[in-house]
Amino acid sequence: MPRRFGQHFLSSKSILDRIAEAACGERAPLVIEIGPGKGALTESLLARAGRVVAIEVDPYLVHYLQQKFREPIDQQHLTLIEGDVLKTDLAAWGPAIIAGNLPYYITSPILEKILALGENWTRAVFLVQAEVAARLVSPAGSRAFGFLSVQAQLFAHIEVLFPVMRGAFRPPPKVDSAVIRLTPRDAAAELKIADRAAFLRFASIAFRQKRKTLRNNLAPVYGKDRIDAIPEASRRAEQLTLAELAALYRVLGQAR
Repeated sequence: MPRRFGQHFLSSKSILDRIAEAACGERAPLVIEIGPGKGALTESLLARAGRVVAIEVDPYLVHYLQQKFREPIDQQHLTLIEGDVLKTDLAAWGPAIIAGNLPYYITSPILEKILALGENWTRAVFLVQAEVAARLVSPAGSRAFGFLSVQAQLFAHIEVLFPVMRGAFRPPPKVDSAVIRLTPRDAAAELKIADRAAFLRFASIAFRQKRKTLRNNLAPVYGKDRIDAIPEASRRAEQLTLAELAALYRVLGQAR
């Protein structure tokens, strides 16, 4: 079978079952699977979910899955969608658990899409690059703390469940991976951020060049005099907690 999208297929049954269990618990009514590939995780999800909706972009793999899962498809236990997950309305099926082995090259856009679903997701369990997992849970003050950390922690509680070594894949990737679980949260309300999109625009400016100070990153937008007047001007964005970034945003107002 052609390998056209740089896929690395997870082949360890024990790890696949652990991912499905983390996503579904003993039983889940609905799971949306992103990138089922050859259906290894799909099998584990079908054993634990009332219904699985699997979204696969590769038409060769879609054809393979149609043959492999003919019976659960006929029984409407599995719905197979051929399409790009970034162009798919994930809210179309109502609130759902979301799971998958995320393609490394589009992990961030997929996470952004999930985090923007609001009330239309109840939990997400993903296999991601270990470096991405570290960035997602990184605390302020760490070199790994960046815009992705802020964005994810604003909308979700994130846990790294367990590592997955490269030998668990066929073919093995060049990096190690980890399984993460995201649970929706509304940190914006706790931090009194009324406009989440505006705050994220501010944060993206603050982290634009990570190794530069807030003065260097924010002055072109807010003006040098205003930025020089704030105590945090000489610090880098990665040194501020989410609460401190929210407080600074409220002082400066949304980006013009």
